[in-house]
Amino acid sequence: MGRVIRNQRKGAGSIFVARTHRRKGAAKLRSVDYAEREGYIRGLVKEIIHDPGRGAPLAKVQFRDSYRFKTRTELFIATEGMYTGQFIFCGKKAQLAVGNTLPVGELPEGTIISNIEEKPGDRGSLARTSGNYATVISHSAEDGITRIRLPSGSKKVLKSKCRATVGIVAGGGRIDKPLLKAGRAFYMHRAKRNSWPRTRGVAMNPVDHPHGGGNHQHIGKASTIARSAVPGQKVGLIAARRTGLLRGTKKIKE
Repeated sequence: MGRVIRNQRKGAGSIFVARTHRRKGAAKLRSVDYAEREGYIRGLVKEIIHDPGRGAPLAKVQFRDSYRFKTRTELFIATEGMYTGQFIFCGKKAQLAVGNTLPVGELPEGTIISNIEEKPGDRGSLARTSGNYATVISHSAEDGITRIRLPSGSKKVLKSKCRATVGIVAGGGRIDKPLLKAGRAFYMHRAKRNSWPRTRGVAMNPVDHPHGGGNHQHIGKASTIARSAVPGQKVGLIAARRTGLLRGTKKIKE
């Protein structure tokens, strides 16, 4: 009987939960309302802030409430080129400009977009990390659908009512600079969760990990493991469809 392995302990949470107490809040598009559905609404970028544990900067955008005498502040994911004091527009009739939010059905083919809704009204769930963007490929007006190319290269079909922000997410090139020392890796991961440093399974003893033990650091068995394996065995390449190097070019069907 071996020890409870790291994968199993992570499921319970405890010391592995995300460190969220300094985070600024959920970055979402505006809740869709009549102004956005039929026309547009103007917002003012008040400040651009860092959110611990997130690569992309956030923008605090102030809108006038459509129904009451008050202002509402929203947290948007900042697009590259956004600045404080900028007016941004959200809605079906908004202009095609960087930082503005429109339904994908209103955007011409080839437009670079980010923070895209997967389902109308979910307030943004695709292409949200720093430097990421998707591209509008084509529209089908009679079916009310739009095809986009995601950052992974795969294509996705969305309803044309799904909204997206024009432009690429700010903070691109973040991973181009090497960390160089362990201290930087320590602080980077500390903002997120307890996931570093990570001891390899082959460096452990047999009691601690299925890959542990032996006179040399080797797995000693196939690294692929069945989806139906019990939790204590489930390490390595879980239910891998294929293994090894990717050869040739990736052909994506239009």
